[in-house]
Amino acid sequence: MENIRLLSTSMVQATTDKVTDERIELTQCDLKLLLVGAIQKGLLFLKPESLEDQNSLIQHLKISLSRTLDFFYPLAGRLATVEHDDNTVSFFIDCNNAGAQFVHAAADGVSMADILRPVYVPPILHSFFPLNGVLNYEVVSKPLLAVQVTELVDGIFVGCTMNHAAVDGTSFWNFFNSWSEIHRGLDHISKTPVLERWSLLNGSISPPIRLPLSVIKNNSDSFIPSPLQERVFHFTKGKIAMLKAKANAEAATTSISSLQSLLAHIWRATTRARLLEHDKEIDLRIFIGLRARLQPPLPESYCGNAIVTGVVTLRTRAILEQGLGFVALEINKVVSSYAKNKVADALASVLKNPSPLTMAALGRSHSLAISSSPRHNVYGTDFGWGRPVAVRSGPGNKFDGKVTFFPGPEEGSVDIEFSLLPETLKALGNDLEFMDAVTI
Repeated sequence: MENIRLLSTSMVQATTDKVTDERIELTQCDLKLLLVGAIQKGLLFLKPESLEDQNSLIQHLKISLSRTLDFFYPLAGRLATVEHDDNTVSFFIDCNNAGAQFVHAAADGVSMADILRPVYVPPILHSFFPLNGVLNYEVVSKPLLAVQVTELVDGIFVGCTMNHAAVDGTSFWNFFNSWSEIHRGLDHISKTPVLERWSLLNGSISPPIRLPLSVIKNNSDSFIPSPLQERVFHFTKGKIAMLKAKANAEAATTSISSLQSLLAHIWRATTRARLLEHDKEIDLRIFIGLRARLQPPLPESYCGNAIVTGVVTLRTRAILEQGLGFVALEINKVVSSYAKNKVADALASVLKNPSPLTMAALGRSHSLAISSSPRHNVYGTDFGWGRPVAVRSGPGNKFDGKVTFFPGPEEGSVDIEFSLLPETLKALGNDLEFMDAVTI
């Protein structure tokens, strides 16, 4: 790790005695993510002006993390397995309070400007995250949660790695928000997590779900992504509104949302930048949130995975020639189709065929895979040093075509992080139609 100095590594446990015999069985949505990487997101803060003793800050962060784990105690546990006589295996969270990993590091000579000013995301950023390169099912002996606090010349970066078979993005940011609240001195958190894992089909406590043992043992580690570059593009509320108006006008409808318009815009631009054959069939993969779609709905604070994958498939000719409104409407149709019956069918299908997603499937050639959401409360994560300056992601789950959505720092704005082949990303930055909606 060039320019990175590891200062300390320790385990942080919940403050109360949370060592129990409790086990939390993974649901079909959790198991779907076993063979991919963890969620890795981090926040950049200005270094507190009043900070005199860095060690005191680190100790305070450990104490507040420990108290936060009282609310999120499964994250202080470990993933465990049971192999059955019929050559199947089931996974659960062992709530043994073994602890979350806490790493303290320093990036000597690295300033906030070194992270924010370059056109492309600097590679050193990846070293601001712990547990890099570990897939979710591989953490049986490793923490479900690891955080790294990296000191910069004029800032602090708090990077968080959380097992994706244990949580989704909504749960991830609820934890991050809660930790910052406890660190600020609050006695209670805004959203107490609901820790029971319910069967997402019938609302009962989830029973063990068995996977063929061969699915795990035969998982290939041969997926090696091509050399990638990353870049963050900023879209203002006004520019997004213009895209939405254009998409709805072209499609003669009022049903296309701001996010669907933005998705259509980036899918068309990336397809142009890749110079694909005009009759090639490609996918746009998006996570569909289930909390509000289930009957009865899950609470927003449900701690686990409540997502399924929606796939929009179009031919490149249609994407390039039919216009923004056509593509946005096709995205709208897929998202809108996930009403009560389709959600139930999708969850039942996963139970019948519980084979997890793989990195190779997510990184299918010439497709786009969308992760995270501009609706997450990123900039409300305030440890008492002021709101974050920026949000970035780690190296986990990166491949050609990975696109990560974040809320922008201004209300209604969106930051989009692209992971693409260098030549594609360069072409995207030179695409006048695409860049007309981007604010530098």
